[in-house]
Amino acid sequence: MKIDQFPLLLVTFGTFFIVALAMEAGYRLGRSAHRKSEDEKESPVSAIAGAILGLLAFMLAFTFSIVSDRYDTRKGLVREEANAIRTAYARASFLPEPDRTQAREMLKSYVDGRVAVVTNQDMDKVASALTEATRLQDGLWQMAVANARKDMNSDVAALYVESVNDLCSVHALRVAVGLQARIPGGIWIALYALVVLGMISVGYQTAIAASKRSYAAPILALAFTIVLSLIALLDHPQNRLITVSQQPLVDLRTAMDRPQP
Repeated sequence: MKIDQFPLLLVTFGTFFIVALAMEAGYRLGRSAHRKSEDEKESPVSAIAGAILGLLAFMLAFTFSIVSDRYDTRKGLVREEANAIRTAYARASFLPEPDRTQAREMLKSYVDGRVAVVTNQDMDKVASALTEATRLQDGLWQMAVANARKDMNSDVAALYVESVNDLCSVHALRVAVGLQARIPGGIWIALYALVVLGMISVGYQTAIAASKRSYAAPILALAFTIVLSLIALLDHPQNRLITVSQQPLVDLRTAMDRPQP
């Protein structure tokens, strides 16, 4: 199960509904138990609820740490890719014509495509852009190999081959981390199971304490909804609310349009 298969609004409202429903179910269970027997005391129920909420807090922190670290990695990979492309573009100056001009134009198109992948919300167009990026990589690699074979002892050719190889490696990492990596479905199931159990225990404790429904219950439901929605948002590869800045690539593309030696 991938949470990003569902629209973010559906995840948000669905989470709020689940949390609120679980608290109400717990409250009704507690009220029924309290009516049947007064032996059920608040203290042990409070300890159980606290233990469940503690486990829930641990799971939330663990899951948020996963998506937060991945977000930081994605930002770092943008800088690495910009540096790899800049190096390849600079070393293309050592290629003979017409390969020099062709390689530079291919790298310009490559940068345009990399920026488009992140800013595009249509996954079909993203897949098409990735296919085009792979085609350009193959073209650059074939050009590098062809020039290296002309002089197998050329250090300059070896440096250009290395830069193209680095460019391909960073691209593969960006795809793996930014588009393919997800929170496993088992973690989502465990997380929502603990949310339901925790909210049932909170509602149950409220009823056992012979208290009325608290007006603060919707606030609690909203708080859990915000945290879970934030995790889902960071886990989503293409979202408009929390994006990874592509400014290093944008700056590189601007620099590419300046006159080159």
